[in-house]
Amino acid sequence: MRVCVIGTGYVGLVTGACLAHVGHQVVCVDNNEEKVKLMKAGQSPIFEPGLSEILQAAIQVGTIAFTTDLAAGVTHGQILFIAVGTPALPDGGSDTRYVEAVARGIGSHLDSEYKVIVNKSTVPIGSGDWVRMLVMDGYAEQRVEAVAPVLAGGGGEEIRPASLLTHEPKFDVVSNPEFLREGSAVYDTFNPDRIVLGSSSEPAIALMQELYIPIVERQYAENRSLPSVPVVVTDLSSAEMIKYAANAFLATKISFINEVANICDRVGADVVEVAKGIGLDSRIGGKFLQAGLGWGGSCFPKDVSALVHTADDYGYEAHLLKAAVSVNQRQRLMVVEKLQQVLKILKGKTVGLLGLTFKPNTDDLRDAPALNIIEQLSRLGTKVKAYDPIISQTGMRHGISDVIVETDPDRLADGCDALILVTDWQEFRNLNYVHMAGLMHSPVMIDGRNFLDQKALEKAGFRYVGIGR
Repeated sequence: MRVCVIGTGYVGLVTGACLAHVGHQVVCVDNNEEKVKLMKAGQSPIFEPGLSEILQAAIQVGTIAFTTDLAAGVTHGQILFIAVGTPALPDGGSDTRYVEAVARGIGSHLDSEYKVIVNKSTVPIGSGDWVRMLVMDGYAEQRVEAVAPVLAGGGGEEIRPASLLTHEPKFDVVSNPEFLREGSAVYDTFNPDRIVLGSSSEPAIALMQELYIPIVERQYAENRSLPSVPVVVTDLSSAEMIKYAANAFLATKISFINEVANICDRVGADVVEVAKGIGLDSRIGGKFLQAGLGWGGSCFPKDVSALVHTADDYGYEAHLLKAAVSVNQRQRLMVVEKLQQVLKILKGKTVGLLGLTFKPNTDDLRDAPALNIIEQLSRLGTKVKAYDPIISQTGMRHGISDVIVETDPDRLADGCDALILVTDWQEFRNLNYVHMAGLMHSPVMIDGRNFLDQKALEKAGFRYVGIGR
């Protein structure tokens, strides 16, 4: 099938590359010329495991192309994915300016072919009808411009060709929310828990189901013997709500176990054992019960805030979700409190952070807990150093201040009064902690993710402090 993906961030580029990998003809559109040049050369502008490989393979076989020309993309695609960013506004709502611009742009380039316009961006509930209106507005503006040269005849009389002004474009809007996890987005695309399609149009749903046949039938899954992927077909608003509700529930689950961890700290229980015990209950499950620094990134904070904002708009106060946000904000600085308990005065001390990104296997620093920790430690007069497997390698410093980024773990440990495990990168399990302890002024490890082996760290000479342990 012919697919156009507009916007090549995490969601757009992964979606486009994976659909091209399964054999669809994909054109990705982005207004950033340098980014388009990079992708044409087979280079991914983001770090995501497996993405570069499938991107380069799709370029070689000719199933994916990149352009800045929106008109070319709209003309090419039977299915048009809107995958631009919807960043959070200060009041918790979503900034939908980019979605609006794209929807109007699509409308201005529609031709006689039937199109399915897919909201892949996470948009406020009710945006399906809003996008339809914007597409129609863009179409109407384009038709008026097309008609303008012939509105006046030779005698000055007004001419309105009915065929130009009354023709209705043929398209439907579908909500197809993404459930991709940064760091495993390619895997998640080929191994989804479910696919959600929201629309009242049978032709649109039929096209979307055809598009996803290779994925639904697990032709590219890690385990191809599993049953077909469930496809949830529902209305537009319910599909949009599913996305928000899923992320809000997971965020609340993390805040819950962090609340429990803080109680464990006070009563002498071990939250790791508690999480294991309650996670074995089939009604609860063990996922997202890892106590630590809380959640961050581009999805959970934005989506929970957006759902709270939507509730406020409709006269309902979402007390539970607001509490989840509050617990999460406090949890980020829990490691600083623990550091104060160990070192007492932090002014003049040097602290090293293991990890900067909000989670492993990504280069994403958006709303990363590390940023709050750096800010608080700097305010307390602490010298802050950091090592991150991706950030240290790329030299990317956008959004980072008041921190010295070291190039390896040994340079990080050298002269430190304590280390804080911030991001649970797998390589941090196997560092030479005996050597690192010898380089430090005082070998203290604050494990902000309960990720490291406590006995091994203590054997290496560290004073180990976990969360809720």
